[in-house]
Amino acid sequence: MIQDYEWLLTPLALGILGLCIGSFLNVVVHRLPLMLERGWWLESSEHLADAQELRRAGLAAPQADKLAAGAQALQTHLEQLPPLGIATPRSRCPHCGRAIAWHENLPLLGWLRLGGRCAGCKQRISLRYPLVELGTGLLFAATAWHVGPQPLALLWCGFVATLLALALIDWDTTLLPDSMTLPLLWAGLLAALLGWTLPLEQALIGAIAGYLALWSVYWLFKLTTGKEGMGYGDFKLLAALGAWLGWQMLLPIVLGASLIGALVGIGLKLSGGLREGRYVPFGPFLAGGGLVVMFAGAPRVMGWLGWA
Repeated sequence: MIQDYEWLLTPLALGILGLCIGSFLNVVVHRLPLMLERGWWLESSEHLADAQELRRAGLAAPQADKLAAGAQALQTHLEQLPPLGIATPRSRCPHCGRAIAWHENLPLLGWLRLGGRCAGCKQRISLRYPLVELGTGLLFAATAWHVGPQPLALLWCGFVATLLALALIDWDTTLLPDSMTLPLLWAGLLAALLGWTLPLEQALIGAIAGYLALWSVYWLFKLTTGKEGMGYGDFKLLAALGAWLGWQMLLPIVLGASLIGALVGIGLKLSGGLREGRYVPFGPFLAGGGLVVMFAGAPRVMGWLGWA
């Protein structure tokens, strides 16, 4: 029966699916950080609104009462905001607030039909939206070609889509959400347990070694300089890559990510494009290294390093 539907798993079919998933990823990349930040502010305001707890923490009564009153006002304001989720509200133009019609949201075609401008205010729509859709479509097509017309291709397409979303979110916000890195990690271990990807032992060692490798670098750097060189999300992302690709691929991923990240950082520094704090997030380069290793395959990567 699966063979009767192999055409659904061809590069063309999965490429079209990738265009649609890319449109969804644009929403995830934009809204998920906003949802997380709103949740963090709400949780913080709930704690700070308790003046008695603040006094127990050492604040003087007048300061505690003033801070609690401000936190209560913030909590009330946040609770009155319109609901924000992946599916709600409907997509709108960021310039004029006009709701985007369904036919304007068609992956790639909608942007081309509108000429890259809002149908209402005629302001430019960022080129990034169609590029993410096109990039996802090409990656899905490449995955179908690499894996072959089998259901396993859908699993690897999910891996690719998650890495792309994480890379974009980290580049924009320096966040690697646990709501994406941890499911990616557990999915990799589960796929190995079911015999779909790697031997379970390789995946498990890959997850442990991936996390501990960057965790060790983080603490060595912090103890030496007193500064934080990376976030905990990087540990979890490399652990997830280890679970999917195996412990043998961790060093090639980190080496490639470090090299490309350094080159990009130097380029941004020379062009004055470094963001405040003068740093470049590491997550996009880890994700890119993972994709290169996935498509190249372990034997070829080992050959590049002279380990074959």
